[in-house]
Amino acid sequence: MFSLVPGVLFLCCILPCHICNGQGSSTYNVMDFGATPDGTTDSTRPFSRAWALACGDKNMSTIYVPQGLYLIKAVEFRGPCRNTTTVRINGTLVAPDDFRDMGNSSYWILFIKVDRLSILGGVLDAKGAGFWACRISGQNCTVGARSITLNWVNDAQLKGLTSINSQLTHVVINSCNNVNVSDLSITAPDLSPNTDGIHVQTSTNVTITNTNITTGDDCISIGPGSWNLWIDQIRCGPGHGLSIGSLGREFEEAGVQNITVTNSEFNGSDNGLRIKTWARPSTGFVRNITYQNIIMQNVDNPIIIDQNYCPNNDGCPGQSSGIKIEQVTYENIQGTSATPVAMIFDCSPTNPCAAIRLQDIKLTYLNTTKAQSSCNNIGGTVFGVILPENCL
Repeated sequence: MFSLVPGVLFLCCILPCHICNGQGSSTYNVMDFGATPDGTTDSTRPFSRAWALACGDKNMSTIYVPQGLYLIKAVEFRGPCRNTTTVRINGTLVAPDDFRDMGNSSYWILFIKVDRLSILGGVLDAKGAGFWACRISGQNCTVGARSITLNWVNDAQLKGLTSINSQLTHVVINSCNNVNVSDLSITAPDLSPNTDGIHVQTSTNVTITNTNITTGDDCISIGPGSWNLWIDQIRCGPGHGLSIGSLGREFEEAGVQNITVTNSEFNGSDNGLRIKTWARPSTGFVRNITYQNIIMQNVDNPIIIDQNYCPNNDGCPGQSSGIKIEQVTYENIQGTSATPVAMIFDCSPTNPCAAIRLQDIKLTYLNTTKAQSSCNNIGGTVFGVILPENCL
């Protein structure tokens, strides 16, 4: 369609379900493809149709999800896309009431092999309670679904998302580069099994900032092959804290390095700052880790390195960890421990922890009693005031 304004010529869209915004951008409203915001009508196919057109658009494109409830089953959004793609969610995506309707896909919402991706706002309600009950009862259940997964995604941002009651991990960042995660709210009951908040693995240059995580497993877990992570302004608890690991389950395993955790709070979590490795041989390593400006409130294990991780004594009794841990700094860690031993360094006898630095640490037991520390196979340096007394 051409303008009738004298002297001005422009071309606008004539395709249905597609709005030209000018300056080379397009918007695809999922309701124009048949998505129904009633929470009961299956909208998986309309979302997939909108993605196919947006991803294939030569212009910058936005998939728009208006307010309302949209029932979505397991869905894959696959690239590569031709240009920058944004998913702007104003509504709530809900999983089926019966967790079995998700099948055995292991994911709920998957973005794979997409570059230049933005996911903005919205709520994901995975309705995980039925799946947790099945797992806890020991019945024959499905494998469980992670709420949102980024696989082989580069140059992406995930901002302003609320994730509720994921069956398993809420957010997975796997084999990605340059991902910015900010302003998330992640919630699941403290006894919900394996509901990690954010899991990062085999990824580089990931930033996680200004995020609240209340869950039944690790608030953030960092797996093998993770390099150059910046984690800032995290509020964790309840949950299992922030964990590097578990590492060393496999003999051939990529290392973890250049991780900074700063300006964060842990409240009532099972752990605070944890590094854990399997007690078995491995080629992996952990190095150049900085924890700074951290507040602990009633945390069971505020600072812990556990290199004797051996759940159910399966495949590791009598062995020692091959993971080499070195160049780890703990600086300005303040607050209270819910257990008498506030610092635990249980390192490998065959690969002792090295170059551990403690500076300005003040942790008390239940706010009134002097806490304790415990050290095995560790070497390092101390600066400033250290409470409990260091055992390096």
